[in-house]
Amino acid sequence: MTTSNTTEPRPFNRSTVDVPPAPQPRLVHIGLGAFHRAHQLWYTQHSEDDAAHPQWGYASFSGRSADLANALQSQDGLYTLVERGPDSDEYEVINGIVEAHPAENVSRLWELLAAPSTAVLTITVTEAAYNLGEGLAFDPEQSAVAADLETLKAAIDGAFGLSEAGVPATMAGKVVVGLAERRRQDAGGLAVVSCDNLSANDLAAHNAIQGLAAAVDPELGAWVEENVSFVATSIDRITPRTEDSVLADVARETGYTDQVPVVTEPFRSWVLQGEFPAGRPDWEKAGAEFVADIEPFERRKLWLLNGSHSLMAYAGQLRGHATVAEAIGDPVCRMWVEEFWDEAAQHLTTPGLDVPDYRDALLDRFSNPRIAHNLAQIAMDGSTKLQMRAVPVLKAERQAGRAGTAAARAIAAWIAYLDGRTEVSDARSELVLEANPKPVDERVRALIAVLDAELAQQEDVVDQINELVDSLK
Repeated sequence: MTTSNTTEPRPFNRSTVDVPPAPQPRLVHIGLGAFHRAHQLWYTQHSEDDAAHPQWGYASFSGRSADLANALQSQDGLYTLVERGPDSDEYEVINGIVEAHPAENVSRLWELLAAPSTAVLTITVTEAAYNLGEGLAFDPEQSAVAADLETLKAAIDGAFGLSEAGVPATMAGKVVVGLAERRRQDAGGLAVVSCDNLSANDLAAHNAIQGLAAAVDPELGAWVEENVSFVATSIDRITPRTEDSVLADVARETGYTDQVPVVTEPFRSWVLQGEFPAGRPDWEKAGAEFVADIEPFERRKLWLLNGSHSLMAYAGQLRGHATVAEAIGDPVCRMWVEEFWDEAAQHLTTPGLDVPDYRDALLDRFSNPRIAHNLAQIAMDGSTKLQMRAVPVLKAERQAGRAGTAAARAIAAWIAYLDGRTEVSDARSELVLEANPKPVDERVRALIAVLDAELAQQEDVVDQINELVDSLK
């Protein structure tokens, strides 16, 4: 939809906008935010056989703040998706959210997860919210997990009903209560689809949810293992923060007052592997790919897109840049990105990955000057991200007998970026801030150890990264 309107903008809801009737909520989402609205909801809307009579509605729950859910409720779930190309914008009303709820509304979440009509739960909560230990293992010692375990065990043991357990501290805790109710009502299985940027996200969701269920009640854990599928995905669509100016753009171009539009790039990708015991939308009609082995696609995306993002997030800011477009326009940053891609490509040889074309597409996407993808935003949670984006490439290169300088540079850029900082936005901030102020001769090793203990014991790696840190400063 691309129209221009000079009259006073009208309210934005289902009574003022020409949209199909709201479908039944058959999909549930945890982590209501911009990416969910630019990705899963776009694919679902574009997968309907009959756009005038959609069959798949979303009930979406916020991860933290209730503000977005409340704003969407006031708009009957409608919002504008702004596809921002290099030269112009395309505006589309997305109507698939039929319920928007704050995270605290767990009673409705549990009701929906127990409903036989609910077929799929999708998740975008970021890596840290899975509360897993090393190797994505279930970790009952983590404080939030331990709190949920104590409360839910007491409920199972009869001190009170699960529905009176209050608001669980973790995403997994919330889901486990809903699945327990689904089991009690004999509503059958469903699929859990992690859409978070982490390798083996199906395993992460499984270990967080099934692990907690089994720890709370072995019989519930066995039911989850038997009835709930955990689908692996590789997701890709750059969705920067929406600037305030976009609200005025949307009002001018559409004639409606949208409080919560979403800006995204024209490119999109969704690769999935797994079963859907209760059915699903025909996402492949919108371009999603269903594959037998997703791991090579995960690595391609995590290393080439996300890995270069992390490299630019730190090296780009050290060189005075604020956005991805600025960083990739810097010949030095671009050279470092290309060198990192060269190293990663040595280990992306599965047929069908089309790495050269993927790299060309990334350069076009990164260079889009109208997508203000802020490096400071990408830089958050660096310790977790680099474990998946740079460390595997460095290890693979060294196992192949090569130095892995470009991958080591990504780690060095993070360490140089942290120098002198007393506050960091990182889920593992305690570890980072404990290592960061150490004396110079200990600091680099300590920060490498936050990422990977094995690398931190290799003297040549520590020396290599130390030299790169000095060069970046």
